Amino acid sequence: MTSPLIDLAADPFDLFTAWMADATAHEPNDPNAMALATATAEGRPSVRMILLKGADRRGFVFYTNLNSRKAGELKANPHAALLFHWKSIRRQIRIEGPVEPVTPAEADAYFASRSRISRLGAIASNQSHPLAERAVFEKAVADLEARYPDPEAIIPRPANWSGFRLVPRHFEFWQDRPYRLHDRAVWDRVPDGWQTERLYP
Repeated sequence: MTSPLIDLAADPFDLFTAWMADATAHEPNDPNAMALATATAEGRPSVRMILLKGADRRGFVFYTNLNSRKAGELKANPHAALLFHWKSIRRQIRIEGPVEPVTPAEADAYFASRSRISRLGAIASNQSHPLAERAVFEKAVADLEARYPDPEAIIPRPANWSGFRLVPRHFEFWQDRPYRLHDRAVWDRVPDGWQTERLYP
């Protein structure tokens, strides 16, 4: 059955929520996976897959080591793009906009929600930097496990681990249609709301 055309009258946040719910019901692995594209101050791009950890009308949130390559690029050039691609439902969403840091309280809350080993791994990892051998990282995690043997112990968030929020200025929704006659629609932020239009596939 062919999906109906994308509704240009829809609110883009509501449409994202509906498509994410559909993906969550049908995508077998990580429906919240997204490609994050950043660039250096000189405009040299890089992209990687990460996980969406929060979405509301303020924007789309992800977390990282602040010494990582992505964080360094976002500090130098605080603009980014996201891409969600759900092969199972034949849809994708592109989102672009400026990026801002989350609050310390938001970062603390999310860090505390992670599994114990994930928290220890975040502390032990010097993300994006050279690792002489895997054993060095594994020993750092083991040392932290010994330091925090109580599974219920409070493990404080390290100062070099936090999150970013992409504040959307542009959405593009794409869905598959037969014979590659796909449906594309964009929302661009304007002073009084959103300007929408359909694009050729």
